[in-house]
Amino acid sequence: MGRIKRIERVAALTKELVDNPLKLYSFTDFCKRFDVAKSTLSEDVQAIKNGLVAYDLGTIETMAGAAGGVRFIPYHSRIADTEFLQDLAVRMAEPERILPGGMIYMNDLVLTPRILMRLGEILMNHGQNEAPDYIMTVETKGIPLALFVARAYNVPLVMARRESRITEGSAVSINYVSGSTKRIQTMSLPKRALPKGAKVLIVDDFMKAGGTAKGLMDLVGEVGAEVVGVSVLVATKEPIKKMVAEYFSLFVLNDIDDVTKSIDIQSNF
Repeated sequence: MGRIKRIERVAALTKELVDNPLKLYSFTDFCKRFDVAKSTLSEDVQAIKNGLVAYDLGTIETMAGAAGGVRFIPYHSRIADTEFLQDLAVRMAEPERILPGGMIYMNDLVLTPRILMRLGEILMNHGQNEAPDYIMTVETKGIPLALFVARAYNVPLVMARRESRITEGSAVSINYVSGSTKRIQTMSLPKRALPKGAKVLIVDDFMKAGGTAKGLMDLVGEVGAEVVGVSVLVATKEPIKKMVAEYFSLFVLNDIDDVTKSIDIQSNF
């Protein structure tokens, strides 16, 4: 390989950092990989940070000391995130999204990678101090959102199932009460999915009474792990008292009127 130009090195550095959010890279490793002095690398990193911050695309954090290094944080300004969520709320409130039974059609939104990536980054920044080791969800429509939250944190995704799978080995199963239907349901988790003491952030797409989230919390406790937070995309206003005491939702669904064909949903950010 011939001599690498600075602009090419900066492009490669940016790609490496952005593809691995929150991963701490040592300056020594980067210096060896790109065959440059630490002072030169510091200038490159500063240039990347300046560009990302200028266009509200994230930031670069440097940490001093023997255990220090550099990492990318997928951060956007509060104003930009608020505008993004407000625009998404407007799209969610489109009358043609109303489905029989008072439901909202959102597949075109919650299955779009660009939207999911931004939602994942917003949830990560909101709960960054929780520092989870794993993101957990149940096998339902919340999987795509949970996966992008896991990407933003750069940690594994763990999925509870309605029924255990023989391909996943022995599992821990619990019964829980659905908050909306009051029916007893079952969910299971492979024993090897979560180590004891692991910090877990629960993520789901929708919460009404909180029965599923409560079940996930109980399942985490059964395997000896710790729930550090519960985040959902949409939570209904009613019932006000959920089965989960503390949670964060990006949107609040106040009401769906089948007669007037109106959806009252708002950003909770």
